[in-house]
Amino acid sequence: MERGGINIKLQLDLFREIIVDNFAGGGGASTGIELATGLNVDVAINHDPAAIAMHKANHPETEHYCESVWDIDPKEVTKGRKVGLCWLSPDCKHFSKAKGGKPVSQKIRGLAWIAIDWAISVRPRVIMLENVEEFKTWGPLKKNDKGDWVPDPERKGMTFRSFRKSLEALGYEVDTRELQACDYGAPTTRKRLFLIARCDGKPIEWPEPTHGDPSEINVQMGLKKPYRTAGEIIDWSLPAPSIFTRKQPLKENTLLRISRGLQKYVIESNNPYIVENKACFIQHYYTHQGKETRASSLDEPVATIPTANRFGLVTAFLAKHYGGNYKGSGISMKEPLHTITVKDHHALVSAFLIKYYGQGVGQSLDEPLHTISTKDRFGLVTIADQDYKIVDIGMRMLQPHELFKAQGFPNEYIIGRDYEGNRYPKSQQVARCGNSVPPPFAEALVRANLPEMCVKKYEYKAAITS
Repeated sequence: MERGGINIKLQLDLFREIIVDNFAGGGGASTGIELATGLNVDVAINHDPAAIAMHKANHPETEHYCESVWDIDPKEVTKGRKVGLCWLSPDCKHFSKAKGGKPVSQKIRGLAWIAIDWAISVRPRVIMLENVEEFKTWGPLKKNDKGDWVPDPERKGMTFRSFRKSLEALGYEVDTRELQACDYGAPTTRKRLFLIARCDGKPIEWPEPTHGDPSEINVQMGLKKPYRTAGEIIDWSLPAPSIFTRKQPLKENTLLRISRGLQKYVIESNNPYIVENKACFIQHYYTHQGKETRASSLDEPVATIPTANRFGLVTAFLAKHYGGNYKGSGISMKEPLHTITVKDHHALVSAFLIKYYGQGVGQSLDEPLHTISTKDRFGLVTIADQDYKIVDIGMRMLQPHELFKAQGFPNEYIIGRDYEGNRYPKSQQVARCGNSVPPPFAEALVRANLPEMCVKKYEYKAAITS
């Protein structure tokens, strides 16, 4: 009977364990959970309407609550269903070392206590909590000389230990571990602390890394895959404007960082990262019909080739703009991207090279090459025993779709609009990415601890949707 069939389905659904994503944000944890289980999470909670709107666009079957986690009644949203997994990613900025000595909020630092409410109210079989490594230092606050609340160094970690003991008192086994996203297939080095609590008598499992440094013996033997790299996530079709022809000159510190990166990753490197046929442009430097030309698309016919070989290579690295105190040389394109923040600071730097023949042979480098001077401020680079000269340097900030790829999101993840089709500005897209959980983290943890809820692992192929 049709009615009987419907009643049976409803009864079965009541016995199916559900998954709840607290602090769901734009959907990083939910996406990883979906990759593991093949299903949308059942309930997603977040106070930010913009985050919920992105979550809805990508997880339409999820029941969404745009409210503070404190205003949610776990019994009401679960509707009598058992909770197999309760995921929590409470705000981390009031624990992060990046906050420095700035005042902190006791209310925000206390968000993790919501896990205890869920444990008491609906007793999830497994609870997973993600935060920065400094979460273990969670302790009471005190007022400093300015009257601001700051962590009390003499009671560091006291509240975290109380939080853990509270879960244990409720019958949960609890364990913590720091994991790095690149170890599980995301092309970023983002490191996070994970706490797992379970009350079903089964052991807590920590997933084995699936990726490693190319120099590792396990990688060389094929037991692990090599780390995914920053070079993989770059959209080479986007131009990198010259740093010498900008309306507003770059700041001195920015130029110094570019210089350090060029020295390390291009000029002094024995194996610089070369953008060959990946790039959607060909560099050529000459005047065509009275107009200077610097680049042409691969979709266009190559302009007349002059007798001097002025076509060259493009090398690249990533500069990091983390304020005036950063003295590093940036990041090689052959390593994972560093941690992505809510305001991205990674910039792609491209060095454009032409073959260097010396005086009287081919293109002389003792004279100006159109508007770009070829004086010694540009470096000489030797690649495969062939000398090249840097004739221009381009730089651009990484774009949201590149950052989401670096964070490990599936290629088709919708980031440029919400579920109603409203467009997101780039700043909001980057913020959603910087606040997100790299999906490979959640997928690996769920597969390790809840294999009975998981499906066979599969790969996404399509391009990220804007």
